[in-house]
Amino acid sequence: MMIYKILNKISTTIQDIQHSIYLKVCINNGLKLGKNAVVRNNVSFGSEPFLVEIGDETRIASGVTFVTHSGATINIRKLEGYENVRNFGKIKVGKNCAIGSNSVILQDVEIGDNCVLGANSVLSESMPEHTVYAGNPAKYVCEIEDYADVLKKTTVDYPIDLEKDRKKLNQWLIQNLPEKFKTAR
Repeated sequence: MMIYKILNKISTTIQDIQHSIYLKVCINNGLKLGKNAVVRNNVSFGSEPFLVEIGDETRIASGVTFVTHSGATINIRKLEGYENVRNFGKIKVGKNCAIGSNSVILQDVEIGDNCVLGANSVLSESMPEHTVYAGNPAKYVCEIEDYADVLKKTTVDYPIDLEKDRKKLNQWLIQNLPEKFKTAR
């Protein structure tokens, strides 16, 4: 068991280093990354990171892809009459947003401040501020306050000081989190 922990730690460290280098390269290539923005591993800013802007305090989960151009234009240009087709666009994410794991955000899309994009969503249209979108294609779900009310109702009440020590928090969750599951529909 110890060998697996060691190998996992080595693998995680390598991934973190690769991610850090990738993020620095993107910033050097024009990615605008706001203050206290968090970008998790395996996020792709594509071949034009200079077309992407991320606001302050925004969190981007792992596996998110920013698509700033259509790669299909290479094939389309082979068709008579379409030789000059080109497709590029900017992407702007506002302040205090949360982008869920494995989401795809397409070119010419702006996400307003205080938005949530659900995991595995494909966003092809802009999101007004204070909204929640999800799905493929991503569609309006609710206002951010409605989502916050749902989260408030399901808040796990634990001693907040445990957040300073993740191991202690995890142990508390193992020992105290009740087994309650959503009902099947």
